[in-house]
Amino acid sequence: MARVKDLWFSEVRDPSDPEGKRKIKVRTKRHPEEGGNPKAKRWLACWEGPDGKEKTQAFAVKAKAKKYAEDQEGDVRRQTYIDPKAARTTVGEWCDTWLKGYATRRASTVRQAQVHITLIKIEFGDFPLGAVRPSQVKAWCARLKEDGAAPSYVYALHARLAQIMSDAVHDGVLVKSPCSRRTSPGAGKPRPFVATTDQIWALFDATGERYRAGVLLGAFAGLRVAEACGLRTKGDVDYMRGVISPAVQYPAEPLKTEVSRTPIPIPAELSAELSAHVAAGYSAESLLTNAWKQQLTPWSLERQFRRARDKVRADAEKAREEGQDVPVLPADFRFHDLRHYFASLLIASGADVKTVQARLRHASAKTTLDVYAHLWPDRDESTRSAVGAVLKARAEQGRNQAGAR
Repeated sequence: MARVKDLWFSEVRDPSDPEGKRKIKVRTKRHPEEGGNPKAKRWLACWEGPDGKEKTQAFAVKAKAKKYAEDQEGDVRRQTYIDPKAARTTVGEWCDTWLKGYATRRASTVRQAQVHITLIKIEFGDFPLGAVRPSQVKAWCARLKEDGAAPSYVYALHARLAQIMSDAVHDGVLVKSPCSRRTSPGAGKPRPFVATTDQIWALFDATGERYRAGVLLGAFAGLRVAEACGLRTKGDVDYMRGVISPAVQYPAEPLKTEVSRTPIPIPAELSAELSAHVAAGYSAESLLTNAWKQQLTPWSLERQFRRARDKVRADAEKAREEGQDVPVLPADFRFHDLRHYFASLLIASGADVKTVQARLRHASAKTTLDVYAHLWPDRDESTRSAVGAVLKARAEQGRNQAGAR
């Protein structure tokens, strides 16, 4: 039960009372006149915590101590209790604790979290966990956008903060997270740019021969850059059956999800191109290697790809200056965007959502539809026809009945 203890006085039996029933107050060692600190707080709020142990907090004013003890006891009953010591934990301190538990993830995933946490600490690091307000989270997201951060990156930072705060609630050091749908800035996902077939072959031709197989793997098998660099010459590619089976990503890390291990069927023409790449001496244990036959890093492949992209862009811009109607690749076109071309190729061939999902190795069809729904052909006319056929049949039935009368 909540109570308040006087640290300056204690009750003892009155020695002058023969029955020993009367009590008197005597000064304790904490009393200023008994050598205690005169600035010390006199009143001690006491309550029982969720663990059954007594908790305490000192106050200078008795009324405040009583109210605090009662409030803490009420929080225990409502199961919203936060230990006062835990309540003083700052966002920065909790981020460090959280990151230790997150370290079991893949190294690249942990590195990404560390980058996010660095920015979170800059903004909220010195705040006690419970002091962060939803309005402050919204203002932070708005400021990040004003500073030029991409909407998708601001969304990722907010999601990281929400994850950290949610775990703080689960761990009992925070009552309620300041992050919610109301504070979320929105993913801001634009439609992906889909290169034309001519642009893909222009990129292929502009890439050095040693690295051209990488373009083929991205554009015609949908491999991500780390997956392409992690592909092994033996075991991961069945040249006879025409199947690519991603097993690891660069350098030899597990793939992001189990779905990423789904085998990808490839045509004989692509198998022949990959076989020729190996026969030319461009491979070692890894299918993609650098000039020293070492495993090609994603950064190196991206660099080669950017060089090819810049050349294709320059050629297209020159052609446009000469009056030709030639599309120009975006300046930020990446290796990953080759997957969008692969998806568009499958959709244009008539592949359904589940087939495209399987080839891209998405965890769910929702992901596929979120990114590529606009690429499927418009079905407006077919839906009009379906509804119109039913209404037309009904009208004809009515006319036939009227004629029979």
